[in-house]
Amino acid sequence: MIKSALRTAALAVAVSAIAFAAQAKNPMVGGAAMYPTKNIVQNAMKSKDHTTLVAAVKAAGLVSTLEGKGPFTVFAPTNEAFAALPAGTVDTLLKPENKAKLTKILTCHVVAADAMAKTVAKMIKDDGGEHDIKTVGGCVLKAKEDMGKITLTDESGGVAHVTIADVKQSNGVIHVIDKVLLPKM
Repeated sequence: MIKSALRTAALAVAVSAIAFAAQAKNPMVGGAAMYPTKNIVQNAMKSKDHTTLVAAVKAAGLVSTLEGKGPFTVFAPTNEAFAALPAGTVDTLLKPENKAKLTKILTCHVVAADAMAKTVAKMIKDDGGEHDIKTVGGCVLKAKEDMGKITLTDESGGVAHVTIADVKQSNGVIHVIDKVLLPKM
């Protein structure tokens, strides 16, 4: 009886250690732990650096999509990235009458694949230094590697840098970026 209880306790400790180790590998984002067992929306909602993105996803009606099975790769702009847009842009985009434009911008940050940074870097290398990434929104992002960091050039010529890569989610991966990617308007 005691041996059985000890084995059960040892198994529980081992499972807890494995679960903790799996969660510990994910980087912190916005001061919050990101859990690979949670989906993109659940984790993004915990990041204090992504409150604008979460509000935009809600306004565009994309919550259920990004909570879905996936897999998705989301290039997630920070609050600072949204704040760098011209004054009033975010408030205008969040208005119901601009939902289609907001949806287009947000879906240009989403790829229908689970693309870890190592995979993207290999595609860049295999393509001679630049790889086209097609997004769910129909945009084409130009991925390059600059001094070990991945950059994305949007259709308007803006360049975003991946500042935190490979934040594993239950339905894909998030790469935090420092600029909002814009489609050709």
